[in-house]
Amino acid sequence: EWNPPGHGDLYAAISTSGILDQLLSAGYEYAFVSNSDNLGAVLDMSILGYFAEERLPFLMEVAYRTAADRKGGHLAQQANGQLILRELAQCPPNEVGDFQNIERYPFFNTNNLWLHLPTLQRLLEERYGVLGLPLIRNEKPIDPTRPETPAIYQLETAMGSAIAVFEGAQAMRVPRSRFVPVKTSGDLLVPMSDVYGLNKEFAIQLSHQRHAGPPRRPPLVELDASNYQRISDMQLRFPYGAPSLLNCARLTINGDIRFGRNVVLEGDVLLSSNGAGPVHIGDGECIIGERQQILEHH
Repeated sequence: EWNPPGHGDLYAAISTSGILDQLLSAGYEYAFVSNSDNLGAVLDMSILGYFAEERLPFLMEVAYRTAADRKGGHLAQQANGQLILRELAQCPPNEVGDFQNIERYPFFNTNNLWLHLPTLQRLLEERYGVLGLPLIRNEKPIDPTRPETPAIYQLETAMGSAIAVFEGAQAMRVPRSRFVPVKTSGDLLVPMSDVYGLNKEFAIQLSHQRHAGPPRRPPLVELDASNYQRISDMQLRFPYGAPSLLNCARLTINGDIRFGRNVVLEGDVLLSSNGAGPVHIGDGECIIGERQQILEHH
């Protein structure tokens, strides 16, 4: 099977493809890169201005970690002051508790990165085209759609770990609005709903009518992976689109639950089919949750 090398391959890819030379020849000094699944990653001219004015070689946008970010890579610092990035896959099992302690490590990497292209080219030349990013080992089934297939190791690197390579690299804390990832089906349900809209620049932003939960934060949504992992699963269980989550602080769904039209969820909602299924929520129903809702099959 093909082995995806991870987004740390970005630096070698833009160099060996000739894109880096083309950019420099055309007079480009700076580049902003981000994950394609981060809907909040838009160009911010004020960050670019700071990056250029301070003559930085590398800048990472970070945000305060929340319970939803416990597994995300966090910033740390070496004894000499150099910033480094540590991913969960690089964490020894006996340190996972500390890794996920959002008070001990309060900042996580949004993977919104700013690069000084001449510095990148110089480093690649000095290191013969290899930045030497830390290797990450992930254990996965050889066919991700079939968990029962043999387990293999996927070897990859992360582009954010280059912060340790650029001497003088900095991190900048940014608003949470610049990090709207869609990595899980739960993440996807939020922008599908009425929680977000588009501003006049067509950038995604939280609805001004949102009041639930911590101020100006999206709801935390966790969906049962056995029933909601794939797009086809989502289409089957939300055939009329997402329910209203405008005033929902947290949503957890366990089991096979299917939603009708114009369903409204408010507060801290935990829905469980109690082993039965499929369970249907009728058109126009409003569920206000402070405790577990056990739904009956019908």
